[in-house]
Amino acid sequence: MNRSASTSTTLPREPKAEARVASLQDGAGWRPAIGLGLATLLLAGAVYAGIATGFAGLAYPTQAEGSLLRDGNGQVRGSAWLSQPFTGDGYFQARPSAANYDPMAAAGSNLARSNPALAERVAASTAAVAAREGVAPAQVPADLVTQSGGGLDPQLSPAAAQLQVARVARARGLPVERVQALVQAHTEGRQWGVFGQPRVNVVTLNFALDHAAKAP
Repeated sequence: MNRSASTSTTLPREPKAEARVASLQDGAGWRPAIGLGLATLLLAGAVYAGIATGFAGLAYPTQAEGSLLRDGNGQVRGSAWLSQPFTGDGYFQARPSAANYDPMAAAGSNLARSNPALAERVAASTAAVAAREGVAPAQVPADLVTQSGGGLDPQLSPAAAQLQVARVARARGLPVERVQALVQAHTEGRQWGVFGQPRVNVVTLNFALDHAAKAP
């Protein structure tokens, strides 16, 4: 019984394929990849950022600089978008902050609603706010004794701001109606009339109060 010997043949490699393999071995294939990466980095990291920054500076100059608040001497006293602590009865108090109002450490307390520490803290804060404003604890709005997610939100509910009007007016010697008018002027409605809730920016409100106190 004759067995035919099996033979295998190797196909010759095409010249183009050999050239591609040689170029990859020489590192030539990396040059287009590196060039594309650098071009993408330049376009996305420099050109696009420059155009966006320039457009923002022209269209929204105040917001592009951080919505900074300056006093009569041009000194920066804060930002309209960052809450800060205010001391004294002549100022509206913002929401508590788990980050101690530090922009570099923005965070919430991360305490669950079932955590006894949260209930104790809220109860203590409610009693303190009620004593400060001269009202019953049940009249204290929740946002005056609870922290925001980032700890830096400058907004309060209109009810929380109205609760403080009498104290602020009395401490500054201003008519209650004038302080209420300032609160109303710094009350923002729902975004586009749909999203969110009406809110009062405490930082800009206190800034306006300082100017009102200096006005004749």
